[in-house]
Amino acid sequence: MDAPVITLLVFLVAVAAATAAAEMPRMEHPRKGDGSLSLLAVGDWGRRGAYNQSMVAAQMGIVGEKMDIDFVISTGDNFYKNGLTGVDDKAFEESFSDIYTAKSLHKPWYTVLGNHDYRGDALAQLSPVLRKVDSRWICIKSFVVSAEIADFFFVDTTPFVLKYWTDPKNSKYDWRGVSPRETYIANVLKDLEDALEQSKAPWKIVVGHHAIRSVSQHGDTKELLEHLLPILKAHGVDLYLNGHDHCLEHISSRDSKIQYLTSGPGRRRGAGCRRRTRTRWSSSTTGRDSCRCG
Repeated sequence: MDAPVITLLVFLVAVAAATAAAEMPRMEHPRKGDGSLSLLAVGDWGRRGAYNQSMVAAQMGIVGEKMDIDFVISTGDNFYKNGLTGVDDKAFEESFSDIYTAKSLHKPWYTVLGNHDYRGDALAQLSPVLRKVDSRWICIKSFVVSAEIADFFFVDTTPFVLKYWTDPKNSKYDWRGVSPRETYIANVLKDLEDALEQSKAPWKIVVGHHAIRSVSQHGDTKELLEHLLPILKAHGVDLYLNGHDHCLEHISSRDSKIQYLTSGPGRRRGAGCRRRTRTRWSSSTTGRDSCRCG
C-alpha cells in the first residue's frame, strides 16, 4: 500500500512543567472519515488585532472553511510584547477569542510558548483556567498530538536559548518550572526521543517556536542545531515547524529528509528574508501556513 501523501499549501496575506523527566502528555485527534487531515499554522500574532492581525485572522477563517481544517497550530509568541500578566489578563480575549471568530477556526488550537510569552506569566498560558474562558485553547510546554496519519511533537524551545538566561537585557523571563536550565533541556530531549521512538505514524512533525534553520532576521538557532537537530535526524522526522522570524519560509535539508517551515507572520511582518541555495521559498509578507495530509 502506498504511503500517505502530505501536500503543503502556503497562502499569503498582504497585509507548569516539573524538571523531572516524564512521558510527554499525549492527545488523540482522529482524522476525517476520508482519512485526510487539514490544519493551519500561525505564529507571532497577539496584538489585539493590530499590525494586520485581524486581516490575517479573516483570511484564516476563509481558508479554514475551504479546507475544512481539523485544528490550528500556534508556533508561539502568542501575546505581545510581554505575554500575559495572569489568567485574568484581558489580552487573552482581546488578542485571541475576539479576533479568531470565524466558525472554521472554532477548532482546537494546539499551542507552544515563545520567548515573548516567557516575558510575562508563562504559567498563565498553561493554566486550565484559560480553557474555561475559551475551550479552543490548548497550551502545554511540550506534548504530543497523535492524529493517526501524523504525530505532532510540540517542544518548548525558549529555555534552550542561552542568551535569554545570560543576557536578558531589559526583559525578565518567567523560569518557574524550568530552572535549572541544563536539567530541563535534558529532560525535554529525553522525553521527545522516547515519544519519537514510540511513534508509528507515517508522518512525524515537530513544532517549536524557534527556527532550527532560517534565512531571516534571527537566523539559525545554534542551541537547537546542537541539541535538537540530531534527534530529529535520528528518528526520521519529516517536518520542523516554527515561528519566531516574522516571515514564511520553506527550507530543505541538505543531509536529511527534514523540511523546515517557518510560520511567524501572524501579524507584523519582519525585516525580510535572505535567499540562499537551500531555501525553497521565502516571503516577508504577513500570513499563515496550511497543511493537508491524506
